[in-house]
Amino acid sequence: MSARHPIIAVTGSSGAGTTSVSKTFEQIFRREHVQAAFVEGDSFHRYDRAQMKELLEQAIARGDHRFSHFGPEANLFGELGELFRSYGERGTGKVRKYLHSDAEAAPYGQPAGTFTAWEDLARDTDLLFYEGLHGAVVAGEVDVAKHVDLLIGVTPVINLEWIQKLHRDKESRGYSTEAVTDTILRRMPDYVSYICPQFSRTHINFQRVPVVDTSNPFIARFIPRPDESFLVIRFANPRGIDFPYLLSMLHGAFMSRSNTIVCPGGKMDLAMQLIFTPMIWRLIERRNDVLARERGLPR
Repeated sequence: MSARHPIIAVTGSSGAGTTSVSKTFEQIFRREHVQAAFVEGDSFHRYDRAQMKELLEQAIARGDHRFSHFGPEANLFGELGELFRSYGERGTGKVRKYLHSDAEAAPYGQPAGTFTAWEDLARDTDLLFYEGLHGAVVAGEVDVAKHVDLLIGVTPVINLEWIQKLHRDKESRGYSTEAVTDTILRRMPDYVSYICPQFSRTHINFQRVPVVDTSNPFIARFIPRPDESFLVIRFANPRGIDFPYLLSMLHGAFMSRSNTIVCPGGKMDLAMQLIFTPMIWRLIERRNDVLARERGLPR
């Protein structure tokens, strides 16, 4: 962790909704005039789209049905940990972009599904913001989580997570239900070993729980709407959290445990704004204090 160069990480599985959470943080950064270095977890996959497809086919051919984007074999955990360490110490580090679509790839003159070259982050940022699969991963000697100042988990109940993934991959990527189901099954061992344990290391977890029938996610015609869900917000350390204020602002909210708020699912953006804005203020104030002391300026 670093007072001078703080790191915020949002972590969650494929289809969990971390991208939507990132948009809320972008709004906060813009409103509060915070200059953030954005890092996508996909850029730390080990293989590009074509390579991954080929390796997956080879793995299946030899009877290995566990090779997945969730595990260490397909990711650069060491490089991600080194980026976090480097940013915390010096405010920079090596990053690249994964080009998801033709539109995203066109400015680089590369095909979709490839990576840009590694380059240094700009040195004039206030904090680093990571969104992806492995913001709190620990694997072997690599401990990514220990470098992060604010760790957020996004964890819808698993049937809802699968419904969201099925609909996204079928509608935006053209996959069949069978293909997405195969992916879910193949990833399950790594999901248990590398994704789930992260949510015991996070500072705050957001879990959306639907109140409609999701018992068979593989035939669900619609994704449950936010107003058909409750949002469970768990604080690992509730010290300093103004629960009465949050309950007064999140109408319909209640506390299910001493560190857990439950509120209507449609309040997720508001809840994040209320919770994270003061946390970001504190990170920036702490950073400014350190910089002022280094320069011999009064605070």
